[in-house]
Amino acid sequence: MDLKKLQDTPPWEWPANADQVLLGILSDQGGDPTDRLLAAELSGDYTVISDALAQALLDIVRNGNESLELRSTAVIALGPAMEHADMMGFEDEDDILISEELFHHLQETLHLMYMRADLPTELRRRILEAAVRAPQVWHHDAVRSAYADSDPSWRLTAVFCMGYVSGFDQQILESLGNPDPLIHYHAVSAAGNWEIDEAWPHIAELVRSDETEKDLRIAAIAAAATIHPEEASMLLTDLMESDDEDIVEAVLEALAMADGLEGFENFDDEDED
Repeated sequence: MDLKKLQDTPPWEWPANADQVLLGILSDQGGDPTDRLLAAELSGDYTVISDALAQALLDIVRNGNESLELRSTAVIALGPAMEHADMMGFEDEDDILISEELFHHLQETLHLMYMRADLPTELRRRILEAAVRAPQVWHHDAVRSAYADSDPSWRLTAVFCMGYVSGFDQQILESLGNPDPLIHYHAVSAAGNWEIDEAWPHIAELVRSDETEKDLRIAAIAAAATIHPEEASMLLTDLMESDDEDIVEAVLEALAMADGLEGFENFDDEDED
């Protein structure tokens, strides 16, 4: 199977044996490094992830003989399945991607590995970024420590994690003014995730300005829809005429989200009456 072709194919169109092919490539320690790296990245997709693939990814993360790049990619690939398990639970078999037993094993293992100061900084950062997809109590101190670290890369990790771990509104607002474009981007996303009202003026300006970098503007469009759904609907309408298809698609998704949230808020208001 051509992995590059698989990468360029929508996951829902992957062949039925894609998971077994990926598992075979991941398990072959003598295989082509480029193929194994791509296989690790693809293995985290919802359409193929399973206990077997998740365990193979974890084995790579734990193996000090594997390259740092592969270990880092493997642990990030575990994040979506962990988030899904945390959100959906294990009662409905149709919603299960990985077993409850493996889910808890992943959480415990990543916690223990994160605590190892002897591991490369890059790997510890990626471990934390994956682990927070299923928030636990220890994450608060870890994120707080990362944000206070003098190494800018740790602050970047911290702000990314703040999109999943609650209780950092002030740090998110502070990071909206950070000159690092990646920190700024993740701060915008986090502000939207937690519906931080104080971030609205900044988010709205990013949406309005044609000078805003495209990816940042798309993040701001999504954030606007969750922070102030009604105002976002009016703010985003003008962008429907954009020549950029990605911007228009982001606006359509945001408007659908805004309409849904606005309706939910109205329902809550009526229920209280």
